[in-house]
Amino acid sequence: MKMKPRDLIIGLVVLGLVGLAGWLWLAPSGNAAPNVEMTLLDGKTVDLRELRGHPVLINFWATSCPGCVEEIPHLAKLYDRLSPQGFEIIGVAMSYDVPSQVRNMQQDRHIPYPIAIDHTDAISKAFGTIRLTPTSFLIDPQGRVVYQKIGNVDVHKLAARIERMLKKQGNG
Repeated sequence: MKMKPRDLIIGLVVLGLVGLAGWLWLAPSGNAAPNVEMTLLDGKTVDLRELRGHPVLINFWATSCPGCVEEIPHLAKLYDRLSPQGFEIIGVAMSYDVPSQVRNMQQDRHIPYPIAIDHTDAISKAFGTIRLTPTSFLIDPQGRVVYQKIGNVDVHKLAARIERMLKKQGNG
């Protein structure tokens, strides 16, 4: 069977577009983090712009997500170790989470970092509409998203990256 030149060109264009879309989806963006305001479980408000100058991990999670629950102790250790140097984590519970379950999980699992609930999906939409949890975004001190991950993060690689950021700032 001989392929027509037109079919070959169409196939190459489609392949190129699929490759470009995949690269754009998976590549660290380096784009500016969205300017979002979050209300934490304790009632305080955090504006992401106020955290500029510090590395920040935004971790979208759900109480019903086994991978999220598995990741919590690792993120808690990372937070305990690096937050004194200026690192911040904000856990963002999904809109479908029941607030009382989120509060109970924060208490039962001794989550040391702040937790917000994305009641209206505004935070999720600001980050490109989160569909799977856990999904994490690392924001550098200049306010750029430098790493994003759907699924559990590799805490050791993430820690090394954060420590490099802190050292550049003279906090490590």
